[in-house]
Amino acid sequence: MTEQTFPKGFLWGGAIAANQVEGAWNVDGKGLSVADVATYKPNVDKKDFAAHMTITTEAVEAAASDTTDTWYPKRRGIDFYHRYKEDLALFAEMGFKTLRLSIAWSRLFPTGEETAPNEAGVAFYKELFKEMKRLKIEPIVTLSHYEMPLALSLRYNGWVNRSMIDDFVRFANVCYDNFGEYVRYWLTFNEIDSIHRHPFTTAGIIPDKSGENLEEEIYQALHHQFVASALVTKAAHEKIPGSQVGCMMTKLMTYPLTCEPLDVELTLKKNLENNFYADVQVKGEYPKMILQDLENRGIKLEITTADQSTLKEYTVDFVTFSYYMSMAESGDPKAERTPGNTVLGVKNPYLPSTEWGWQIDPKGLKIALIELYDRYNLPLMIVENGMGAMDVVEEDGTVHDPYRIDYFKAHFKQMKEAINEGVDLIGYTSWGPIDLVSAGTSQMSKRYGFIHVDADDEGHGTYDRSRKDSFYWYQKIIETNGASLND
Repeated sequence: MTEQTFPKGFLWGGAIAANQVEGAWNVDGKGLSVADVATYKPNVDKKDFAAHMTITTEAVEAAASDTTDTWYPKRRGIDFYHRYKEDLALFAEMGFKTLRLSIAWSRLFPTGEETAPNEAGVAFYKELFKEMKRLKIEPIVTLSHYEMPLALSLRYNGWVNRSMIDDFVRFANVCYDNFGEYVRYWLTFNEIDSIHRHPFTTAGIIPDKSGENLEEEIYQALHHQFVASALVTKAAHEKIPGSQVGCMMTKLMTYPLTCEPLDVELTLKKNLENNFYADVQVKGEYPKMILQDLENRGIKLEITTADQSTLKEYTVDFVTFSYYMSMAESGDPKAERTPGNTVLGVKNPYLPSTEWGWQIDPKGLKIALIELYDRYNLPLMIVENGMGAMDVVEEDGTVHDPYRIDYFKAHFKQMKEAINEGVDLIGYTSWGPIDLVSAGTSQMSKRYGFIHVDADDEGHGTYDRSRKDSFYWYQKIIETNGASLND
């Protein structure tokens, strides 16, 4: 490496989501969200993501009528709602320059359709941001991170209905009006591309409500989110001087398993489709090949002339993404497959895997950074990256996690190489800096944090926080701005 430290002002930090940490699901006027009906299934294989995410109207309604949190870990989270000052103090001790977090839509608008926000919810986030300001931790706020009001899902089948755009814009404007003095960086939709992988979690779509029209309705809902993203980008720029609004995608880096031309073609198409979601928000229009593909499949969308103008005029300022793993692609139907971040891909024989089957590929992060910066020529942030693992708590309460340190060290070195080659990378937030409820399987035992939380999959435990070995390692990384990587 030609330079040992990262750029001056680099935003080191971590990332959390309200639905995975806050808890307090029925406190101070909060309404149910789609996350509050996500169940923990102890008898399901931890690698079988689809089984954990099976959604039906009957199951959702049954969960909504259940007034307990027994099988709904996201209702508990890690009690960040009551412990946020303690957690922020630990983040500050690590030296965080930034924290990516989300605002629970249903904490401000319990059903999503109220004309005025829930003042208790507004007060909570205002105090949270005040504390972050006191600790000099820059917020990066995601407006929609898998936690839309459940009432909108049940009433309209979520984002399939165009009325959702107005509801979301109203929510965003309340956020800007009340928190704009504290928040400069905003993200619109978390992993907007994930609508195809888990439509209920991402967009409130209940598959049996759509029936045979599911695929077309998913694309229509996605379009409504694109329009909403553009409109709230416009509003942020108008209401908050100097604000920056970014899009957020899942970077699903894919390689051809072999140089057989079919493998290469399938890989090319998979990567083009992965980039499509950021293309619309950065370039302001649908890629022509995506439109042709939709036409070839008989998928017809309502895209108005006004929609097209909105998308073109109000594009994002920077690009953010999650990166956990890479996968391969092959035309061979017998090729071995392995799970990833809510996807199933062909296993790469050159890469190790986590206990959940996710393949560990630091070099893929550098490749992704170079590809995205070359494609968009906008500042980049990595806003999710990390490794879920089964930590062991020793008798003295310590957690020794050299595997986590090795994972981050390898990825940070690749980030630095990309920066040295010209990539404008302005920040990095690990997922998640503190143990939290996993998005897909609703487990606590799948641990990502530098900070241990004493809670198990059933919610038993003190919920006390403690520092893992990786806490002190990351603290030094931030203190030296990356110079300690080679220690």
